[in-house]
Amino acid sequence: MRYEVSGKQIDIGEALQTHVKTELGSVMEKYGQRPTDATVIFSKSGHEFVCEVTVHLSSGLNAAAKGHANEIYAAFEETAEKMDKQLRRYKRRLKDHHKARPEPVELFGASSYILAAEQEDVESEAETLQPIIVAEMETKIPSLSVGEAVMQMELAGAPVLVFRNEGKEGVNVVYRREDGNIGWIDPRN
Repeated sequence: MRYEVSGKQIDIGEALQTHVKTELGSVMEKYGQRPTDATVIFSKSGHEFVCEVTVHLSSGLNAAAKGHANEIYAAFEETAEKMDKQLRRYKRRLKDHHKARPEPVELFGASSYILAAEQEDVESEAETLQPIIVAEMETKIPSLSVGEAVMQMELAGAPVLVFRNEGKEGVNVVYRREDGNIGWIDPRN
């Protein structure tokens, strides 16, 4: 497994990198997953350290967790516990989906845009009726079943997931509703 351990405006020492690789490796081995790579990012938010971990599994799904603590090692430990809990909850489903899927999840390219937040100068925006694009990036849209999409959204901790529905060959969306349930948007042609 490839590890990428980095810090946002923080120096990450060799001891922390070794600790992260050892602990994260043991969590992944515990559940028999076959991860391909892991990205661990440490940052500081006020007086707290923040640790974000994203692990890409060989099935094409991603697992993500985030933790906060006053100490950098404690932030990683909290994140590792969350990752452990997620993988424990989804172990059976991950194995079932992986057995039914001989090939990794297919990814399709798409453009992703970041739009500027509302500005005080409403008159100039009203004239153009076009939002200001702050950034344009390339993103990947996975080809999943609805069940896999819900599981991927839960594992990644995301509020919404856009995916290509394998059963109907269309683009669909799953999202977390305010009442705690999952919503599914399936546009019909």
